Amino acid sequence: MKTTPVTPDDLAASVLAVPPMARHPDYSLNIAANKAMIRHLEAGGVRTLMYGGNANFYNIGVRDYHKVLEMLENLAGEDSWVIPSIGPDFGKAIDQVDLLRNRTFPTAMVLPLPFPSTDEGLAIGILRLSKFYKKPLIVYIKSDNYLEPKTVAKLVADGVVAAVKYGTVRKDPSNDPYLKELTQHVDPKMILSGIGETPAIIHLRDFGLQGFTSGSVCIAPRGSMQMLQHIKAGEYDEAAKIREAYLPMEDCRDSISPIRTLHEAVTLAGIADMGPMLPMLTNIGAEHHERVEAAAKALLAHDQALA
Repeated sequence: MKTTPVTPDDLAASVLAVPPMARHPDYSLNIAANKAMIRHLEAGGVRTLMYGGNANFYNIGVRDYHKVLEMLENLAGEDSWVIPSIGPDFGKAIDQVDLLRNRTFPTAMVLPLPFPSTDEGLAIGILRLSKFYKKPLIVYIKSDNYLEPKTVAKLVADGVVAAVKYGTVRKDPSNDPYLKELTQHVDPKMILSGIGETPAIIHLRDFGLQGFTSGSVCIAPRGSMQMLQHIKAGEYDEAAKIREAYLPMEDCRDSISPIRTLHEAVTLAGIADMGPMLPMLTNIGAEHHERVEAAAKALLAHDQALA
């Protein structure tokens, strides 16, 4: 597993997969299924694994955190790197950092806490967490009123931010005043598009972002990696053609539940049995299975054809 500090080149080298986490019916970790998920991604060329919302890190307690970290360290391939998450509240985050400091992960992502928080309070918290960790962290922005661009820039200047994951959903991703302002204050090479394949072309081409995260890459890693390569080469029409294969799956996620749908899609595609979702989330209902299974299997078949 990669343990060296994060650089902009690292962020651009691979799509950042955000996988779900497999569990047994008693909610204990399903190591075999999580291994299958990781190997599927690595076989498709993905080398960066970010465990956050899709893995339901919001609901992982400090008591079990070390088990998750140990599993991820053991399962990641030699040239892959893993980004665990902390938080979202400060108390849980600093307890998790206390465990992380004994591990070799190069960074961690701070899950967003829109309430109760303030711009200044978030800045103080992220600064303290990074100083305690002795490593820079990834900041995750999901809404305009979360952190001011100038605040993010100050954290970058203080050396406590390794990267920024930008995941605010827009009807028109090309019309994004917040992201425009953010890129004026923070080097776009430090910013990742955090909403999957749908806005990735616009975010990388028009705003200069360094790379993108994806959930659907967990089903179809080859296509996502090829899409990233086409964008980097300026071959936007080719990237758009590949993106078309992902839209039915992304439509399912948007209309049902992004996190819960991906969790079930990996199971229904036959990649790995993700099992039950850790409370306070639940699996999607059976009434959605037919639609999600069709989209997941079609996307997987498209990806296998690319091989």
